Amino acid sequence: MSQEKDNVAILKDAYRRWHETRAASVDLWMDLMTDDIDFRSLAHGSQGMEFTKDCCSKDQVRDYFQGLTSDWEMIYYNADEFVAQDNRVVMIGSCSWRHRKNGNVIDTPKVDIFRMRDGKITAFFELYDTASVIAAAT
Repeated sequence: MSQEKDNVAILKDAYRRWHETRAASVDLWMDLMTDDIDFRSLAHGSQGMEFTKDCCSKDQVRDYFQGLTSDWEMIYYNADEFVAQDNRVVMIGSCSWRHRKNGNVIDTPKVDIFRMRDGKITAFFELYDTASVIAAAT
């Protein structure tokens, strides 16, 4: 397989498990990351979404996942399309989450941008409707 096909296959499987386990496959995602991961979110640590601050280590990414899963309950996560070129993969999809404290539900388009190295994620940036998510969290 080509590098692009290999990277897409790895990520398709990870997203399938992420959806099926309703965010209980954090260890799988951690295993897919390099130690020098550059992990960022469009919310960038905004009020109510502090766990989304920039991460530059696997320990910090684990904290991100801990914050996400303690504050939010996944309803669904659809990874609909993958676009790959060289070491880059873009996932285009949608997701829905329920805030555990206030019960607010968000549905948002989702785009994740990856840079891969030797079958591992070395950079990640997520985009979604931050205004709706932040409003639902506060």
